[in-house]
Amino acid sequence: MSDWKKEADYISGMIDRHHEWFDNSIPMIASENVISPLAREMLVTDFHDRYAEGEPGERYYHGNIYVDKVELKIMELARKLFKCEYADPRPISGTVANIGILKALTKPGDVITTPALSDGAHISTAKFGAVGIRGLTNQNYPFDVENMNLDIDATKKMLLEVRPKLALFGRSVFLVPAPLEELRPTLEEIGCPVWYDGAHVLGLIAAGRFQDPLREGAHMITGSTHKTLPGPQHGILLANPRDEKMLRRLKSGIFPGVTSNHHLHAMAALGITLAEHLEFGEDYADQIIRNAKALGQAMYELGFKVFCPHLGFTESHTLAIDVAEHGGGEMISQLMEDANMIANKNLLPWDTKPKSPSGIRLGTQELTRIGMKESHMTEVAEFIKRIAMDKEDPAKVKEDVCEFRKDFKFVQYCFNTDIPAYKRHRIV
Repeated sequence: MSDWKKEADYISGMIDRHHEWFDNSIPMIASENVISPLAREMLVTDFHDRYAEGEPGERYYHGNIYVDKVELKIMELARKLFKCEYADPRPISGTVANIGILKALTKPGDVITTPALSDGAHISTAKFGAVGIRGLTNQNYPFDVENMNLDIDATKKMLLEVRPKLALFGRSVFLVPAPLEELRPTLEEIGCPVWYDGAHVLGLIAAGRFQDPLREGAHMITGSTHKTLPGPQHGILLANPRDEKMLRRLKSGIFPGVTSNHHLHAMAALGITLAEHLEFGEDYADQIIRNAKALGQAMYELGFKVFCPHLGFTESHTLAIDVAEHGGGEMISQLMEDANMIANKNLLPWDTKPKSPSGIRLGTQELTRIGMKESHMTEVAEFIKRIAMDKEDPAKVKEDVCEFRKDFKFVQYCFNTDIPAYKRHRIV
């Protein structure tokens, strides 16, 4: 065996170990999910090997007869699912979709308004992210920490003072809907485009839950497609443009603005996910939210400082928990990983050090995807308590987590539910 074959076998072996690990873990990172078996098959098709610059029927490459048919069907499914006028499945990630919006609707030196990172915003809206790449200045909305939402009156005043070229709403710690309807008259007075980053709650929005941004005042939604929408790692742009000029800019912002070839295999997997979500999405979204509320309640009753108990903890898949008194977000998330519970440390509104924040963020979308219900959230909360409060040996907790996971091995809310969630798909 050559040395290089050994290296390839090493990588393949690490993938096998990863699959085994997640097959015996409790996955709670709010920005992840597990793809359906049928959608996963699309990732290893010949679409992976092909190129399709441009739009269906207007390609810069030949060989796209069936690519065009698939892409047109995906656009149709997305428009139906999100009840929008325009859908573009070409962005290869949520961040790429975000950069495309900035390319389309702003120019260097413009001022845009966004949530702050410590209030749950995504890094692409920070100065060191996509906003900085475009040379923009961002002003952060005033924030109501108690309700984990924008301070509406202060935000109205700030918008009128700043008069941004683009107003962005949406966060990565997204417990409750953004107050789009309350801010709509102010935004219409300013006349700026309204953009909603729905990456985390895209599957909830598609199911008619959480909120309906395009009916509440947003002109466009961007998002990644692998969180509460349980698809491939890809992106999407959805819009009800206010005029043809905006539509042309959005199209050119994505291509040729920020994409060339748009990862056809992932786009095809997204199409399968959209079809499955039209079939199963409402039931899935409802269970995600019920599980999140149940997990929040269980942790609160155990003594954790879960945000927004007066609001039912969350209206989405996400919970924010202050674990400063138990060692902080870095320590607790590491101890959880040692016990096969996968979560992430997270900034809370008063934090200033991203690497040592006070909080952790939990999501229930993947737990729901593998079949967990409200009653199981009590057990999950108890596992976390044993790590964070009782300071039990993670190795002992890990044994019990592995036993617990034996009942949750298959993907739910999809067309084929008889294939293990973390099965390694090999080409033979």
